[in-house]
Amino acid sequence: MFNEKDKLDNPVHLETISNESALDDNDSIESTPTGRVTWLISMTVSLGGFLFGYDTGVISAVLVSLGTDLDGRVLSSNEQELITSLTSGGALVGAVLAGLIADRYGRKPPMYLACAVFTAGSVIQAAAFGLAQMSAGRFIVGLGVGSAAMIIPFYIGQLAPAKYRERMIAFDNMSVTLGQLVSYAFGAGFTEVNHGWRYMVGLGAIPALILAALLHLCPESPRQLLAHGHGENAASVLRQTYPNATEQQLSAKINLIQNSINEMRAATAGRGMGWVFKQLFCVGTNRRPLICACVVMAISQLGGFNTLMYYSSTLFALVGFNKPVAVSIVVGGTNFIFTLFNMLIIDRVGRRRILLWTVSGMAISLVVAAVAFHFIPISSDLVLQASSVSWAGILVLVTIIFYVAFFASGCATIGWVGTELLPLQVRALGTMVNTVTCWGCNIIIASTFLSMMKSMNPSGAFGFYAGQEHASGIGVSGVFGRFRCSEGETVADGVDGAEEDGGPEGAWLVGWWTLKRGMEDRLECVCGEEVQVSETINKTLRVMPKKTA
Repeated sequence: MFNEKDKLDNPVHLETISNESALDDNDSIESTPTGRVTWLISMTVSLGGFLFGYDTGVISAVLVSLGTDLDGRVLSSNEQELITSLTSGGALVGAVLAGLIADRYGRKPPMYLACAVFTAGSVIQAAAFGLAQMSAGRFIVGLGVGSAAMIIPFYIGQLAPAKYRERMIAFDNMSVTLGQLVSYAFGAGFTEVNHGWRYMVGLGAIPALILAALLHLCPESPRQLLAHGHGENAASVLRQTYPNATEQQLSAKINLIQNSINEMRAATAGRGMGWVFKQLFCVGTNRRPLICACVVMAISQLGGFNTLMYYSSTLFALVGFNKPVAVSIVVGGTNFIFTLFNMLIIDRVGRRRILLWTVSGMAISLVVAAVAFHFIPISSDLVLQASSVSWAGILVLVTIIFYVAFFASGCATIGWVGTELLPLQVRALGTMVNTVTCWGCNIIIASTFLSMMKSMNPSGAFGFYAGQEHASGIGVSGVFGRFRCSEGETVADGVDGAEEDGGPEGAWLVGWWTLKRGMEDRLECVCGEEVQVSETINKTLRVMPKKTA
């Protein structure tokens, strides 16, 4: 299972814990009650997720409301694709910039930057009278979208206690879908208002200003404070997170985080970005989880889900609904409800199983939609040749609802998890690669959807996406079968910095870890098989009992 490339440069995947009692003390601190302040902080910064959702969802109503307000004419399909996809392009750039700023200056500065660009982009869009100005506003808003998507989950993950981390990060995911739902509701309310689209995009500045006003109440993460030599401030933040912890427990927690920081610095000292690239792409135990994460991310984007977020009102107008923006609220509501459903069942059912089931459901939904479109009379210029919605149009709506439900239950959240299991010294680069995969695929589908609808007709376009989802289902089975990904293991806090840097507790994507630095045995985490570890490893790595076949 291992080869010589896996041993390249002696990669380290386990943080050294010199004091075993520190690990025990750190474990006991997790059993103490969590401070209310931590919950409030998580909900506060999740406003950034709301902005992410609002600004990506509002374009759906804007496209059917613009009329001749830009340059005195109706926008062509290519121009609509341009202003839609520019947000994804800005998000790609914003995510990379936010990651660079966060590593150097901490997590809060990128969030302030996101608030500033959200506000500026909203104002520019609301005041736009030409395509160029609208395009600039959409790109600037995209910078904020990328920054928020990149930084806020990291910030919450570093601040949250391990036992509540996934739930607190879920606030951000729920806020994204809530933002999309609210954008559809506002769109429905302002569609009949003269120049109502200006109010739709302008309102996006209000949550950004609220978040900027509240951010000064949110502390920097303990890890960032320790990394910059602010030990007392880090201790103060940890006291807020664990108000009932003893001084010994707090000290052990601080020592564990500091040891992790020191280990990472020692591992990367005197080594440039080339070494990091080499570790990420040439070391098998790094490359495998990265491939898994990027494949799942590509599947989640190339299946065309975000075309529904961006063009749902256009689609529903095309099939004959008189109030297409109002109908889009159903899509946003479905997305919100099933994102919550995913959060409730994912740890019980298992991520791999959910992913396989939901990808199949998405493919079937798209096939039915493609067949339904065949019975709707639509011209090559995307004009409905009927006076009202038919049974086929209603069937399209129903299948889209099912498609969104399957997506929100699986791909929507799973794609972001995998890179958290990379070791700290390559995690930033791995996350950046995964983010580029996300927004790169998003640019492709946003900039081609209407053109595909014209050249292939709607039935052909949805058939293409159905084929894509079918291939994705095969790909998911192949990838997880090849890497034999574990499911249900819980990795000890501190391994690869997972506890300090917001990694998930469920180690579901990685098939193997290389345990070095004095570790006695090599550990294989394989689904359905016994996991044997030496006594030394057992003191550092906890693995939940495996189910027998």
